[in-house]
Amino acid sequence: MSRYFNANISKKRIKRGNSPYMYEITRCETIFYSSIPETDGDMYVISQPGDRLDLLANQYYGDISLWWYIAKANGLTFMTLKPGTSLRIPATTQYAIGK
Repeated sequence: MSRYFNANISKKRIKRGNSPYMYEITRCETIFYSSIPETDGDMYVISQPGDRLDLLANQYYGDISLWWYIAKANGLTFMTLKPGTSLRIPATTQYAIGK
């Protein structure tokens, strides 16, 4: 599930200055996600060389696009991991729906 699946996306075409070209501007509204509470079913893993959040999301959720969910649960802002990083893998993706 994409984190933008329920976002309002708008597009419009504009002309800038004296340019003869039209530009298409795409705007995606900001989505706010609730925190991801810890549960007894959460898994804790130590990253290995070559691990990335998209690969872990595929392994645990069967969906590489949920890499951001693991990142949010662990306070990360990037997909690559240093070996030895301790990670919490939430047991469920029920909090992956924004408001």
